[in-house]
Amino acid sequence: MAGTVTTMSDELHTTVAERLRGVGQRYTRQRRALVALLVESRHPLSIPDVLVLDRGLAQSSVYRNLAVLTQAGAVHRVVTTDDFSRYELAEDLTHHHHHLICSACGGVEDFTASAQVERTLARAITDVSTTTGFTPENHRLDLIGICATCA
Repeated sequence: MAGTVTTMSDELHTTVAERLRGVGQRYTRQRRALVALLVESRHPLSIPDVLVLDRGLAQSSVYRNLAVLTQAGAVHRVVTTDDFSRYELAEDLTHHHHHLICSACGGVEDFTASAQVERTLARAITDVSTTTGFTPENHRLDLIGICATCA
């Protein structure tokens, strides 16, 4: 099992490095550290979260490197209701999921919808596409409300 995790990790880092090369960037130590934090996290991280988890990273470097990783398509920015966006690995590098966003604290939790909900969303997306001529590439469902801690 450990070999599987190592292989997946190696494949992930290779993919991130390729995406960065595609936008003329290198996969630096700081970028690798950010990707490792995002891999280990159970939910999207804000920049303050990142700085607490790895005190060796400078705030300006985190901002800059997350912007580059986002531009390269390796990281996705989740906009929340508070002052801080959250960051996670791009969905195609992990798994398809959606978000619960707390409008009180700004916290973000991932959730996976049932197959039935995904089928219903797919039908709704097809209907919108047919009606509008819009060609969707993927979808995200963000539920905004109050988390259990804030309730």
